[in-house]
Amino acid sequence: MTKIFCDIADKKIIKKFNKKKIVKGFTTNPSLMRKAGAKDYKLYCKQILKITKKPISIEVFSDNNEGMILQGEQISKWGKNVYVKIPICNSKGDYMLRTIRYLNSKNIKINITAVYNSSQTKKILKVINKKTKVIISIFAGRMADIGKDPIPEFNKSLKLSKKFKNVEILWASTREAYNYLQAKDLKCHIITAPPSIIEKIEKFKKKYNDLTLLTVKGFLEDARKSKFSI
Repeated sequence: MTKIFCDIADKKIIKKFNKKKIVKGFTTNPSLMRKAGAKDYKLYCKQILKITKKPISIEVFSDNNEGMILQGEQISKWGKNVYVKIPICNSKGDYMLRTIRYLNSKNIKINITAVYNSSQTKKILKVINKKTKVIISIFAGRMADIGKDPIPEFNKSLKLSKKFKNVEILWASTREAYNYLQAKDLKCHIITAPPSIIEKIEKFKKKYNDLTLLTVKGFLEDARKSKFSI
């Protein structure tokens, strides 16, 4: 079963989607925090944690191992449902394996983000234990955006992590609702998607005729609102 997480930092939307049974957790990042208007990172995150008890990933924003370790330890104390989100490498391209190894050894749940291939997954698996929960977020949508097929990398990563019962592979940078079916077919453990795509996934049971009517009614309504005439 592929779990659906909501990729958002807006508190109002988190409150709304927290009530949905289909949503099993949340993912955030500094860009989403900025978009949501967060000024005080710690305060804003703690306000989010008052809204949901579902798993939520909160990212560090330091650019070196020492800073990430320090931030990661602090963030992990904010809630039992918190996963500390760590980028696979920093802005200079240096792998943050020391951070991953250290936090994992301290039994801190982590979500390793910005992963793009199975070689990176292999590096991660070499430094973690088989007990503490780890999410590996593979950016499918961004791969597809530059003409690369993400499916082979997911298959390889899923195969590599099979012996790690504590590791979950997450389909990230979701671009369309159909990606959920792709992730499900691959047996990905999680897919994270923005609210608009989750709302589309909720409509998967609709029939073709229903979609035709909805589409035609939408065109007609817009034409009337614009008072078009020929």
